[in-house]
Amino acid sequence: MKPITLFLALMLCILTHPLSAAAADQPIIIHAGLLIDGTDRAPRERVTVRVEQNRIVSIQSGFQRPARNETLVDLKNGTLMPGFIDMHTHLTSQLEQGSYIYRFTHNPADVALRSAHFAELTLQAGFTTVRDLGDSFAASVSLRNAINQGLVDGPRVYTAAKSLATTGGHADPTNGYRQGLLDSPTPADGVVNGPIQARQAVRARYQEGANLIKLTATGGVLSLAASGDNPQFMMDELEAIVSAARDYGMKVAVHAHGKEGMIRAIRAGVDSIEHGTYMDEEVMALMIEHGTWYVPTITAGRSVAERAEIDGYFPEQVRPKAAAIGPLIQSTFGRAYAAGVKIAFGTDSGVYDHGENAREFVYMVEAGMPPLEAIRAATGKAADLLGVTEDLGTIEPGKYADLVGVQGNPLERIEILGSLNFVMKDGDIYKHQ
Repeated sequence: MKPITLFLALMLCILTHPLSAAAADQPIIIHAGLLIDGTDRAPRERVTVRVEQNRIVSIQSGFQRPARNETLVDLKNGTLMPGFIDMHTHLTSQLEQGSYIYRFTHNPADVALRSAHFAELTLQAGFTTVRDLGDSFAASVSLRNAINQGLVDGPRVYTAAKSLATTGGHADPTNGYRQGLLDSPTPADGVVNGPIQARQAVRARYQEGANLIKLTATGGVLSLAASGDNPQFMMDELEAIVSAARDYGMKVAVHAHGKEGMIRAIRAGVDSIEHGTYMDEEVMALMIEHGTWYVPTITAGRSVAERAEIDGYFPEQVRPKAAAIGPLIQSTFGRAYAAGVKIAFGTDSGVYDHGENAREFVYMVEAGMPPLEAIRAATGKAADLLGVTEDLGTIEPGKYADLVGVQGNPLERIEILGSLNFVMKDGDIYKHQ
């Protein structure tokens, strides 16, 4: 049985349901003590939001009395926000002590079933939409399809499937293998050398059902390779990827730690830089000039730096990179925000434990971004980068009813976003405490 077929067969055994199974048929009204709508408008107090089917139909001042056929959700002492969007996740894996061996011990079915669990944790944390930026066995494509079919609970998934790399690059799946263990990877495996193979790899991702393209323009922290920041694509390769992606209506996200790799990618026309550790004023100015987004992933940086202190947690080739690069991302983020670079929320979940995505809000605020701007980065601005502003990212009539709520005011205590008590996706309630 093929891996994807096996995955879908297994998923049929995991039928899950939202808490409010009748929500799609019964109107819901939400009384919100504070409404943060994800737009540039100021927060509003004492608001009623009406949901019918899977859409927001109205937003009214005051606490409106529910009609006899309407279900009331009481957040009078809390805050209602759009469902959060994490623009950098890896739902098909999770870094753990000993996890480097999983690529030899985990079957496609193992990856698939774990990803279903990670997806549910992500949704319960209030992240109703994610970009998945690199998987194995195209499992994130099947996961997206299973979620869309209602077979498993999880966020809306926009996936890049397999990340693209050059030979020996950050996303080369054979890094660390002994010679002769596997055949040399091909564009179908996400490894390219030269513009012709670069185009082939984009088309292979399109063929397997990806929504966007992810490439690793520089070395990385966790790969079994010497450098964490050297440039790894030539300009003709980057330009070929971007032009081919545009033919298929795909955006291009770029893993990059080093300056030169970022400069090449920005000039090639990519949509976002992920991590951006060694970004300086020249890079920031170039991003502003080209309208390139920055997705910082501070949580991943903090997490790998902490784990690098544990003896034996990382392979010895990885440990010094994690210790050196990880702690820098938060300060880079602070400088990028001050410089006016466009920022969308992203955490690199899977590098740390899934479901802890809201830690990023705390780190963003620590680095100087006001709480309201951090929430907007995870809602309206993330939807802008994703290209889905017609349906997602803000609380406005006509948008999908992806909503989250928390007791208290996150503008006063941003850390409470890690303890949401209300999660609605597509008009269905998945959490209500």
